[in-house]
Amino acid sequence: MKLYTSYRAPNPRRVRWAMAEKGIEDVEVIEVDILTGAHKTPEYRARVGVPHVPALELDDGTTVSESVAICRYLEALYPEPNLFGHDAREQAIIEMWTRRCEFYLANPLMLSVRHSHPALAVLEAVQMPQMAEYNRVAAEKFMKSLDRRLAEQAFIAADRFTIADIVAVIGLDFARMIKYRPPEELTHLARWLAECRARPAAGAGA
Repeated sequence: MKLYTSYRAPNPRRVRWAMAEKGIEDVEVIEVDILTGAHKTPEYRARVGVPHVPALELDDGTTVSESVAICRYLEALYPEPNLFGHDAREQAIIEMWTRRCEFYLANPLMLSVRHSHPALAVLEAVQMPQMAEYNRVAAEKFMKSLDRRLAEQAFIAADRFTIADIVAVIGLDFARMIKYRPPEELTHLARWLAECRARPAAGAGA
């Protein structure tokens, strides 16, 4: 299999982190320079269908895009350590929190960065500072919910590290491009973030 990735983008890091957690080493990793538009070339679009990274090309030529979908596919091939849930109940809860972390935390922070960092202007038709501020405020609202959740348990979705934690941490890490830090009063969020960043696979996924 071949993984088309970009070390400049947050979503591909989700896949690399999941691979590192599972010890997956038999996937060829191909770097795609999104700042030069390599993901928009006719060749890449013909392979993937959309100008997005990451994308996983399977041995039969099928290509799967969208980071969580790729991680779910890899989970089926490499089930341990489990990141998506052992039974129906756990799978549903992890999916719920993964979507929440993506929609209400990671995506808003990514938009905040893309609309405020000068180097990323090439990725937007027009950078809008008001878009950056709106999304930062929205993300911080959800961070308060996460802080309350993490006051009760070590990780977001289960009694162990899961894909929900990966999605959330990477969203927060990407915001460091604009020197963003979560509000200091969110102490439970800070504890969880430090523990996740200390995982060996966190560095492998960076």
